[in-house]
Amino acid sequence: MNAGGRSINYLRISVTDRCNFRCQYCVPAAPFTVIPHEQIASYEEILKIARLACDMGITKVRITGGEPFVRKDILSFIKQLCTIDTLSDISITTNGSLVTREKIQALMDMGIQRLNFSLDTLDPIRFKAITRRDRFHQVWEAIMTAHELGMAPIKINTVVMRHINDDEVGAIAGLTRDYPFHVRFIEYMPMGESHMEKQQQVLTAEIRERIESELGPLKQMPRRSNDGPSKNYQLAGAAGVVGFITPISSHFCSECNRLRLTSRGYLRPCLLNDYEKDILTPLREGATDDQLKEIIQSSLKHKPMFHSLGSRRPRDIPISHMTSIGG
Repeated sequence: MNAGGRSINYLRISVTDRCNFRCQYCVPAAPFTVIPHEQIASYEEILKIARLACDMGITKVRITGGEPFVRKDILSFIKQLCTIDTLSDISITTNGSLVTREKIQALMDMGIQRLNFSLDTLDPIRFKAITRRDRFHQVWEAIMTAHELGMAPIKINTVVMRHINDDEVGAIAGLTRDYPFHVRFIEYMPMGESHMEKQQQVLTAEIRERIESELGPLKQMPRRSNDGPSKNYQLAGAAGVVGFITPISSHFCSECNRLRLTSRGYLRPCLLNDYEKDILTPLREGATDDQLKEIIQSSLKHKPMFHSLGSRRPRDIPISHMTSIGG
């Protein structure tokens, strides 16, 4: 598939809008209701759409939420997804709190080798303040268990927020000295109706400066095909990688190869733009495979070459919150 000269081969699938955390930068400040069960795409419907997308050139899938492990029978769904022959890469983003040793082993038995853990602090008290859940030790145990069982690469995604966790970037980056983890620092995106303010953004230049002042210089690594938008570096003698994802300070829209399928069955060609195209309703109404493929292709006509976060342009500012889209 193609969108404005970009080859689209990566599908992010949100299997639920529900999450057992209530992170400050993700969940809206105002009360919100979850999507009714009947409006959520079933596993069978998701698999149908995924297979059609793979017929059209998708080779990489990431499972997201909400928190994907809150959905019942998620392992059975992932096992079925693994039967799609043309998929070369399947990974999962999780907060880690529900990821047990048994689940990790089951994933590895299916051939899943990559988990992305969301972790914004190494302080259990601060963790509880950010997520509103006292689950740090469960999350850390899941990360270490995945490491012990040989899952690699293990990626840790950290959203950096001023006066919240920006004083920890050195300690979090320091994990890469002892473990072969890929720690990626993500610029906070002021989208939707979260509790956070734009003033709490910390951009990559400042994050990198803080890391280098504490731990020494970061050496840029050669770019690899599976790096995605992350710009990767390494500390001297480190086992792991320090990456920076820069949606605000350095747009990577012209290189974006992603299409998203939301838990409501909408195709979303850009995370930071509210355009969505309903594919679930036509599927439920009996659309043919060719008609569904046309919906997938037509959604990509709306994939923008840039977004407007961090600029003064008022249009296209998204209002959706992350739990409704998928990370």
